[in-house]
Amino acid sequence: MTTSEHQAEPQVTEPAQPAAPSTLETEALEYARELIRIDSVNTGDPSTIGDGETRAAEFIRDRLAEVGITGELIEPKAGRGSFVVRIHGTDPAAGALLVHAHLDVVPVVGQDWTHPPFGAEIHDGMLYGRGAVDMKPFGGAVVAVLRHFAREGIQPRRDLVVAFLADEENGGRWGAGWLVQHRPELFAGVTESVGEVGGFSAPLPVRDASGAVASGDARRAYLVAVGEKGVASATLTARSRAGHGSRPEPDHAVLALARAVTRIGEYRFPLVRSEALKAFLTAFGIAGEATATEDGLTRALAELGFVGETVAASSRSTATPTVLQAGSKVNIIPGIAQAQLDIRIAPGQGDEVRARLAELAGPDVEVTEGPWWPANTAPVDGPLVDAIRAALAVQDPAAVAVPYLLPASTDNKHFSSIGIAGYGFFPLRVPLDFDVYGQFHAADEHVPVSAIHFCARVTADLLRDA
Repeated sequence: MTTSEHQAEPQVTEPAQPAAPSTLETEALEYARELIRIDSVNTGDPSTIGDGETRAAEFIRDRLAEVGITGELIEPKAGRGSFVVRIHGTDPAAGALLVHAHLDVVPVVGQDWTHPPFGAEIHDGMLYGRGAVDMKPFGGAVVAVLRHFAREGIQPRRDLVVAFLADEENGGRWGAGWLVQHRPELFAGVTESVGEVGGFSAPLPVRDASGAVASGDARRAYLVAVGEKGVASATLTARSRAGHGSRPEPDHAVLALARAVTRIGEYRFPLVRSEALKAFLTAFGIAGEATATEDGLTRALAELGFVGETVAASSRSTATPTVLQAGSKVNIIPGIAQAQLDIRIAPGQGDEVRARLAELAGPDVEVTEGPWWPANTAPVDGPLVDAIRAALAVQDPAAVAVPYLLPASTDNKHFSSIGIAGYGFFPLRVPLDFDVYGQFHAADEHVPVSAIHFCARVTADLLRDA
């Protein structure tokens, strides 16, 4: 069945919910709540990071040990623990599948929470807490699935390497990055991975034969990340002679830096029509003349609301000035001024971004690169994507799996460096007006309880059959 035929079908009613949660679903919710209650905030500053990641890894280790599943808790730095386990499949010739979830969360300081960020409270069918979307329920669901497999004697088709990781929120130095560098044997035979950010449902407009949006409710698209933009940083440095503020010079460091920052901040990198973007436009029925031009694409994506905003952000490289530093006293012209850039790189655009930044900075401003990770991409179609579609269809016959390119980065950047094709798929069926992306790093982060139950069911089917 083609995508266009799929979209033209009549509306499908909401799938019936189980009368009562199963043990699998109950445990997925319970473990999500327990993980949220473990304060594993990653500030990026070693002096302020506690032992929350290790405590979360120990919690998972203990829950799996209860059903006879053992793995390895790896703590390269005190408090920065990860837990890795391998489950053997029935087909040893098949490439192993890596399933990964991170244990750390971003800070809550300075945010206006109305529910305790580490309380894991449930109100009106919603689970609240830091990590409720990013991404402790997926970790909890995976633990519940592995326990379910052990209880029921279920052996997956492929070997599963399941990794619960520290430090994703600060680049993975003590988590995925450390394991890839120092313990690559843990990932022997792995060909693909499943982690964040994807799997959330979003409205998929139903279109008539002319391409116009038909009346009736939208169907559900489940966005599957088939790649992610590269992530990098750079520092701009301008230097000049320091002096008294009463005797300004026309090209002192602050002015030179300000001009460079303005040029970079206002520049729009070229549109990149990646394979993921093409697949997304086709699935949403807006490929063709309507989006052939850049203006047409911009308008079409804007009409899709928060989903379109996310895809638009992935369609070109960006360089955003985020930190400015210059001077220490109002009457002293500083001899040095610096700015830091957050850089996101579209597939295949690394050299273009480097060259353009040097040009925009100008001859009087030095550009110093920080960590630089290229974009990583995986095939938009294939057996794993087919398995994702099949697992979704069992639980939601109205589901349409839609590839897209993630504009941010995850631990997949580390795993791609050893040849693992990464996919983002944390399945959550949410109300059509629920913006999952808007929950990331936000105050009162929350997710429907029913979505966690759904995640457990879909994840069990996927990991069994993939």
